[in-house]
Parts: sequence; C-alpha cells; structure tokens
Amino acid sequence: MTVSPHVYGVSRSILGQPWRWRGGTEGLDPGFAPDDLVDQLLMARGVARDELDRHRAPTLRGFMPDPSLFADMDKAASRLADAVERGERVIVFGDYDVDGATSAALLIRLLAMLGLDAGAYIPDRLMEGYGPSGEALVRLAGDGAQLVVTVDCGAQAFEALAMAKEAGLDVIVVDHHKCASTLPDAFAIVNPNRLDEAAEAAAHGHLAAVGVAFLLGAALLRELRARGFFAGREEPKLIELLDLVALGTVADVAQLRGLNRAFVTQGLKVMAGRRNIGLAALADAARLTRAVECRDLGFALGPRINAGGRVGKSDLGVRLLTTEDPAEAQAIAAELDRLNEERRAIEAAVTEEAEALAAAQGNRAVALVAGQGWHPGVIGIVAGRLKEKLHKPAIVVALEPEGPGKGSGRSISGVDLGAAVLAAKDSGLLVAGGGHAMAAGLTVAGDRIEALADFLDDRLGAAIAASRDGRALLIDAVVAPGGVTAHLCDALDAGGPYGAGWPGPAVVAGPVNLVKADIVGSGHLRVIAAGADGRRIKAIAFRMADGPLGEALLAAPPHRKLWLAGRVKRDDYHGNGAAELHLEDAAWAD
Repeated sequence: MTVSPHVYGVSRSILGQPWRWRGGTEGLDPGFAPDDLVDQLLMARGVARDELDRHRAPTLRGFMPDPSLFADMDKAASRLADAVERGERVIVFGDYDVDGATSAALLIRLLAMLGLDAGAYIPDRLMEGYGPSGEALVRLAGDGAQLVVTVDCGAQAFEALAMAKEAGLDVIVVDHHKCASTLPDAFAIVNPNRLDEAAEAAAHGHLAAVGVAFLLGAALLRELRARGFFAGREEPKLIELLDLVALGTVADVAQLRGLNRAFVTQGLKVMAGRRNIGLAALADAARLTRAVECRDLGFALGPRINAGGRVGKSDLGVRLLTTEDPAEAQAIAAELDRLNEERRAIEAAVTEEAEALAAAQGNRAVALVAGQGWHPGVIGIVAGRLKEKLHKPAIVVALEPEGPGKGSGRSISGVDLGAAVLAAKDSGLLVAGGGHAMAAGLTVAGDRIEALADFLDDRLGAAIAASRDGRALLIDAVVAPGGVTAHLCDALDAGGPYGAGWPGPAVVAGPVNLVKADIVGSGHLRVIAAGADGRRIKAIAFRMADGPLGEALLAAPPHRKLWLAGRVKRDDYHGNGAAELHLEDAAWAD
C-alpha cells in the first residue's frame, strides 16, 4: 500500500503549506510506540540506524574530534602554553554578543585555572563596531599585552592584524565566520570555515566560536600535559566549562547536530549544578525557578547577555560570566535584566517601521530595509523577526546622518547569506561584511543600498525560490486530542536537545472542534479545542492573532472540525506543568 506523502491528506493548510512526514514515508511506523519514539525522532532527523545509540545520549567521548585536525590548532595551543609558562600578559578580545562573551569567558576562566590572569577587551558596538580594530590592538600592545586571542571575530580583520604584527603583538584568531580565499596575517587562525581546511575538520563548520574555543582549550591542556606542567598541580576539568559552551552555541543559533548536541546536552547538566555564579544569578534574574532547559538558553539567558552589548555596556556579559563575587554577579544580572527590557521596547519600535518598509518593497527576494535613527543594537533581532514573518532572508540597516550604515541579516534554510555578503564585499558594494550561512553583518554606504538589494536578489533569488517552494510543515507524530499530555511531552523531549538544525518535534492532534478562540497578551491567539470524546486541548499561537491563522480560527464555526499542528510543551507560565500545544498551523478536517 502506498503511503500518502501528506499527513491526513493536508496538501494546503490554513497557512498555505503541505504537511509531510519528517524524513519521508519510507519505513514510517504509524504506531509510535513509546519505546520506539526516540529512535523514530532520531532517524527522521537523519541518524542512521547503526548510529542510534551514539545520538540517543550524545557525549563528548562519542563526538569530540582530535583538536589537531584543525589548521593552526597545535600552533595556537603551543603559543598559549608558552604564555602560561612565562606568565605573559594575555588579552582575550571578544565580540559583544553571547557567542563572543561565552568564548572570552571560557578562555579567561581556563587560563585562571592555570594560574594566568588574562584580561578581556570587548569593543563598544556604537563607538568601535564589530571585530578588532588596529587602533585597539596597537593600544593593547602599548599597554603591555604580549598575546591577544580574538574570539568570534578576526577572520576578516586584515588591516587590524597587520597593524598588530607591525606593533610586535602576537594574535591568535579563534573564529567560525566565513573566510576569504586569503587569510589575515595572524600568528595562528583557528577556524573550521577556513577555505584551506581539511575535509574532516571542515565538517565541524557549524560550531559556534565558543565550541572552537573549547577545542583550543582541550589542545592547550594536552600541550601543557606533554610539557609536564601538571606534575605538581591539579589539571583543570575543562568539562566544567561546558555550561558556557551550551549557552553560546544555542544563543548563536548554531546547528544542534553532532558535536554541538553533545556540547549542549552535557552543558545543561553542568549548568544544573550552578557552579558559575554569574549564570546562576542570571537565571534568578530571568525568574527561572526550575532547571535551565535548552530553550531557556535562547529565549531567557541569551537575550539578557546580548542586551549588554546591544543597549548597555559591552563588557557586562564577560564580567558576569567570569566573576567569583556573588554580590557583583547579582548586580550585573539585575542590570542586564533591566537593559533587556529597554532593548525590547526599542526593538518593538524599529520592528514596526521595518515591517512597513518591507511591505512596500513588493516581491524582493531579500527583504532589505534601512532607516535613519534605528538603534544598531537591535537590527539583528529585527532582521530575525522579518525573516520569520516573510519566510525569506532579511537585512536591516541602521543609517547614520553621516557615514555608512550598519546592517545585520538573517537567512532561511538552504540560503547562504554569509557567502553572498562576502561576494558583495568583493564586488565593491560594501565597505565591510562577513558572516556565516544563517547570519551576516555588513557596512554599506547609503547610496549603495539599492544596488546591494539588486545584487542579492540576483545571487540568491533561485536558492530562495527553491527553499520557499519546498516549504512544508514536517510532522513527527499524530495523536488523538487526549494524547497531548505531559507524558508525551517528556517522551518527545528525550530526542533533544532541539534547536537550529535539529528541529523540535511537530505533532498533529485531532480532529477537534473549537470551544473557544480569543486574543491574549501582545497578539497571541489562545485556543481551547475538544475531540469527539470530550477531551480538551489547550493551544496557543504566539504573535499569530493578526495573521491568516488567527483570522481563520477566530472566525471558525464551532461545528467545523480541524487538525491542529504544533509543539507539545509544558505550561510554564501558569506553573502547573500541564501539556499544551504551541500552535504552528491548522487544517480543516472536513
């Protein structure tokens, strides 16, 4: 018997998309027995049958590569080991986002365990911009720094690193952003996305910078071990820093496959021990009264650390993650919480203006909008909002009265925005630019924005069209209305952690009739539905009340039957732990 590729025959849902089985219909087990559910979730995400055990409980032992696979890794580890043994003045130069803050904190904390008091330098977003500047590096050299390690930046810093070398300063670059065909003149460049990287190392190009920093830490400890450094002292436990790796990986939206899943799985266990007092204080400030979960890293902790670099002091995140003073940790966490509220208000205003401009653009393949007075600290978030709403890549540019504009972009699956931005830079359209497949940053003159939009449309139009044509809601399981339970939620969670590249399971429940549909909060749609047996489902669709889904469900007659599709989650808001459906789509069942 041929199995339909469409779940319950839904070829066009209320949101206009087909529903298909994740992983296709071949070998599909419609029973979804609890003992088999995790295996089915893993296999639907591309795990081979003989790899199930390794992926069911991902560990570092199962996924950690030999750090020496990466170009310049051993050279960088040797230079850092020299600095440790000589007690040199080392500065960790980080980006102002979560990946940069966690990368810097990881190396600073590790070096402190080795007896070396390293400093941190985080550039001011508004005054200095992204990445190392030559002026800053030369100034650090003049202040006595002998070695600088850049984290989450540096791959495109040609002029700055040339100035550092001329000043006699050694610089190790630890990055994960796209590299050009030529590399800056640094002492060492550790980046799995180097174009000259070996295939086995390049396969780890999805790592966040903090993951690359962790591998450098492992290489450093191995080098010091070989030198006999630990003959009379205890070797640090690098695994104790995995909480930082988990946070940076999820907050940077790195794909949670392979080594990254192991980082996050084990990092959450470390975080549960609350060893890092800064992270513990931040969880308290975010009012997390239970153990931190994967989604909290991206939606609760990450945004608060980002708020420091976006609208506050750029070094607040690193200070929080490296302090050993509980009072200081509590004070910084409270300040970051306050700044996050300020950031949300600024973001809402810019989002409203950006959405209006995007709506007036027509059929552009890439939504590229620019505005005077937009805060550069929120444009990346706004670009992400546009991408989600329009289902296409989006770039938001903050224009200044004088000088070029600063832009930030977010992409969709299958469209490499970072490579396109590098190509635009090479063609002379940009002052500066770089990034990775899903996110990019750029500097562009105001009079080149239209030309940039044309360039991106020409370069990415076909890939965007293919991605949108292939768009479908991929379903993992179908349950009766009474099956949306806390037990099912726990069973689905066992296939996690979920995130970019390892999407959370989508479940279809039904058929149901709507008992109630109304608007709550800031544009959220709340739904109560019941099955034929009277069992009820509570569902909520975030920020969808004024869209097609909200309009259809608010007007749905009570006698029409529906299939509801979404993610089964526990109701943390009311604290009762009951299961609810976070609604993503719906389809008529009659």
